[in-house]
Amino acid sequence: MPLNSYLTLGRSGLRVSPFCLGTMTFGEDLGGGFGASVPDSEKILAYYLEQGGNFLDTANAYTSGHSEKIIGDFFQQHKGRRARVVIATKFFMNLFAGDPNGGGGGRKAIVAQCEESLRRLQTDYIDLYYLHLWDRFTPIEETMRALDDLVQSGKVRYVGFSDTPAWKVAQAQTIAHFRGWAPLIALQIEYSLMQRTVEGELVPMAGELGLGVLPWSPLKSGALSGKYTRGNGVKMQGRRGSFLGDFTEKQYDIIDAVAKVAAERHTDSSTVALAWLKAQPGVSSTIIGARTLEQLEKNLKAVDSTLTPEQIATLSDVSKPSLNFPADMLVHSHNYSHAGATVNGASSKPGFLVPKDDGPRW
Repeated sequence: MPLNSYLTLGRSGLRVSPFCLGTMTFGEDLGGGFGASVPDSEKILAYYLEQGGNFLDTANAYTSGHSEKIIGDFFQQHKGRRARVVIATKFFMNLFAGDPNGGGGGRKAIVAQCEESLRRLQTDYIDLYYLHLWDRFTPIEETMRALDDLVQSGKVRYVGFSDTPAWKVAQAQTIAHFRGWAPLIALQIEYSLMQRTVEGELVPMAGELGLGVLPWSPLKSGALSGKYTRGNGVKMQGRRGSFLGDFTEKQYDIIDAVAKVAAERHTDSSTVALAWLKAQPGVSSTIIGARTLEQLEKNLKAVDSTLTPEQIATLSDVSKPSLNFPADMLVHSHNYSHAGATVNGASSKPGFLVPKDDGPRW
């Protein structure tokens, strides 16, 4: 599956690449060696597009707005290419100290943030506009109506949510459906072999309500990249401790399992971790970030990598999450409702809980 083997995102006709280029590292504004220089960012972007990729992810707050500016400048230098790509950006983060309406999900903030992103991106429209985080101080009706107005005006094509509880996403989607507003088509969430609790509510909710799942941090801030091992973990974590914390025994077990599968396939751990995630039901396009061109080239190897069912099962077993109530209880619910009969139905579709005696699977 090369990058130009496009798929439709959620319950929409928007075609996107199976791997989305995350641009949170575009720009060195945050210091501390976090981001990539403008020339390096442009090289990363150009290479991704040359490989057939068409899906970019950014946000108004990424490197204090510089990420959007780098993308906008790039397409100003390459006239005609803007229309060929899908640019996703996000609103919520406040870039104006002391201004209570500078961020969030209220109408005033949404409209202003959209205009600011359009200026930085130097474009007339945003293909996919996300609520970055749930704003618990704003009625969800206000957020959804403001987003629908932006769609109606032509400044936004599609809308999505990121990092929001499943019940709130479901509420927003239901309101949009009954009021005829632009529906949510995408859900951006943290998802990886080391973060699978999203399988309890968020992933099945997305499958039921027509949202494509876009995992961020698929390598868990580099923990699944192969550079961390039981032997060097403490030393390596000194550089990224604020992101990862101390590894648990279960996390080391996952790292070991990924390394073992990588050795079997004569590849690297990051490729295996990304290939596992790509194979999960409900996942549409995985967001991969890179600070260097070499990192991007390494991660893109997963586009053509397919694990065997046995390898997927090995990784799924070692990373099996503990899910919130009532997930465990529902695993055996078919025993009570079917009375021993064999029933094939909704549970066989992606995004639904498939009852199995050894635990929930999706």
